[in-house]
Amino acid sequence: MTSSAWLIFTDLDGTLLNSDTYDYAATLTVLAKLQAQQRPVIPVTSKTRAEVETLRTALNLQDPFIVENGSGLFVPHQHPRFKLAEAELMGNYQSLALGGSYVLARATLKALAQLIGRPLKGFGDLSVTQIEQLTGLSATEAHQAKSREFSEPFLTPKNITAEALQAAAAELGFQVVVGDRFSHLIGGEAGKGAAVAQMISAFRATLPPDTPLQTLGLGNSPNDLPMLEAVDHAIVLPGKSGPHPQLADRGWAIAPSPAPEGWAVAVEEALAAALSD
Repeated sequence: MTSSAWLIFTDLDGTLLNSDTYDYAATLTVLAKLQAQQRPVIPVTSKTRAEVETLRTALNLQDPFIVENGSGLFVPHQHPRFKLAEAELMGNYQSLALGGSYVLARATLKALAQLIGRPLKGFGDLSVTQIEQLTGLSATEAHQAKSREFSEPFLTPKNITAEALQAAAAELGFQVVVGDRFSHLIGGEAGKGAAVAQMISAFRATLPPDTPLQTLGLGNSPNDLPMLEAVDHAIVLPGKSGPHPQLADRGWAIAPSPAPEGWAVAVEEALAAALSD
C-alpha cells in the first residue's frame, strides 16, 4: 500500500507561537523532523508576507505560506512539490491573490465607513509609531505588519455589531474578520479555508495519482474555523483558560497545553496515531 503524503497547516499567533511572548523554541525539534520527513508545514496567518518571511527564516521553513487571512498564497519559485494554477511570479515566489489588491482594500474601507456611517481607521491611516503603541510590536515588526499587499486591518468600531459590519462589507463584495481590537477587511473570494483548499490542490497536482493525502490543521481562534473545517485532522490550541468556546465543542482534538509546547506535542501525537492506523 502506498504511504500517505502529509500537509500540515498552522496558524501562528497563539498556535505555533506563544500568544504573549511569541516564543516558538519548543517547536523547533518537531519542525526539523517534519522537514527531514518532507512533510510541509504551511503557515496560515493574518500576518503579512514580510512578517512571515522573518519567521520562516527563524524556523528554518522552506515550504509555502498563506498570508493576510487567506488573501495571498506564496510558493517558493520552482518548488518541486507544489504547482499553483494561474500563479504569478512575485519576487522569489509563485503567488496567487484570492482577495484582490491592497489599493482595492483601502478604497473599500473608505466605502465601508460611508456605508455604516462611522469613521474607520486602518493600518494605512496609522504611522509605524502608532502601530507600535497599539500592538506592542517593535518598530521593525510594526513596519512589516504595515507592509500590506492584499487586505486592510482596521480598528474595530464600537456600537455596531459584528453581524452588521459583516453585512455591510458583503454589500461591497468584501468580508470582515471581526476581532476585539482589530478587524480585517479581505476580498470576497479570500479566506483561510479557500486558501487551504487551493494549497491542497497545488500539492496534489505533484503527487502520483495513487498517493493518498492527509491534511492536519492547527488553530486557536474563531478566524481559524474555515481552515480547520478544510482539513482531515483538526487540532485546537487552548489559551491559558482553555480552548476558545467557539472551537471547543466541535469534536476536534484539543492540544494538551498552550503554544508552543502544546503545538509540538499535539503534532507528534497526531502523526503517530495516524501512522499507526
